[in-house]
Formats: sequence, structure tokens, C-alpha cells
Amino acid sequence: MACLTIALTKGRLEQQTLFLFEKAGINCSFMQEKQRKLIFTSPDQRFKFLLVKAADVTTYVRHGVADIGIVGKDVLVEHPHGYYEMLDLGIGKCKFSVASIPSYEPNDHKRKRIATKYPTIASDYFREKGEDVEIIKIEGSVEIAPVLGLADAIVDIVETGTTLKENGLEIFEDICLISARLIVNKAALKRKRSEIFQLFDQLEPVIEGGNDN
Repeated sequence: MACLTIALTKGRLEQQTLFLFEKAGINCSFMQEKQRKLIFTSPDQRFKFLLVKAADVTTYVRHGVADIGIVGKDVLVEHPHGYYEMLDLGIGKCKFSVASIPSYEPNDHKRKRIATKYPTIASDYFREKGEDVEIIKIEGSVEIAPVLGLADAIVDIVETGTTLKENGLEIFEDICLISARLIVNKAALKRKRSEIFQLFDQLEPVIEGGNDN
């Protein structure tokens, strides 16, 4: 059986994914003593996990370094090509929202400036609403943009809303729900088809049964 290399988003999604794999009968105890390691191979040589930043998961999969990637749908919207999106894992659930300071007027007719890390999501949303907006791409914390007057509002991922409240912002509109997805390298789906679908067969009953931890 060929080894499957999986690019896994570091952090909370990593923990939720390993929990899902354990529920599917896949022993991930070899991942417990991570320290500073970023590459882990299972004792049975069935899996190799690469711990990477979310934005890099599609890059590793697209270039064939990883056969499989596990990453939030938000990343896939911004990087939509070079892989197959195969499974909604039902973990890492959150939403895209429009947020701003309390004085923000979403229904006035002035041209708005929207700060975001996700220009594709933001542009598509306001275009579908028929609004012409200026998108300001920000790499770091977008929450301060309306507070400092850089933008009228932000489009960002919201999980609990705590960070927004702590920065004096509130949600005005919800755009869409998102969750973690399993993506597959196109060549790997042919070359390692049996191994990949064996993994699907293990994961799908757990996903269908609900797997939030």
C-alpha cells in the first residue's frame, strides 16, 4: 500500500482533524509528541502528515508534494484551482460576515471601502448585491481597519465573535457558512486511487454521523 501524504492545517483544525481520524479508526498517537516537528509518518507507513499554514495547503497539493490537503473552505475560495475538492469534513465550522463599528450604515448609498484578507469572497458578495465597493486587502488583523477609518467595514471569518466585540465591532451581515474540506491532487487521485478511497470509506460514516468535538 502506497503512503498517502497529507498537508494538514496547523492549529485547531489540526486537532479536530486528528480527532476525526481517530474516530474513523486511524491511530494518530504518533502525532502527540510534536515539539517543533512538522513532518510525521505513521508506524505502519500508511500516512505522512505535513503541518503547514492554511494558505499553503493548496500549494503543496497543487504541486504534488502532498496527495491530500485538509483546509478551510475560505482558503479554497481564494485559491480555487489545481486540485479536486472531495469531502466536506464538517469540522472547523465558522462563517464569513460583514462587520464594522456600531455607526456603520450598510444600506446607505455611498461607495464603501471594505478591508479583508479574502478579496474574492468580499468582491463576489458585494457584486451579487449590486454594490460597487473598494476592496482593501489586509494581511494582518482586519478588525482595526474600521476603528482607524481605513475602511467602512470588514469581511472576515467569524467563529465566536469575541474578537470583534473586543475591538468594538458588530456583525451586520452574514455571507456564508464554511467548514474544512478534503482536497486531492489530480495526479494522486489516479496513482493512489485505492488508498485514497479507502480513507474516504473510513471517514464518511463518521462525517455523516456528526463529528464535532
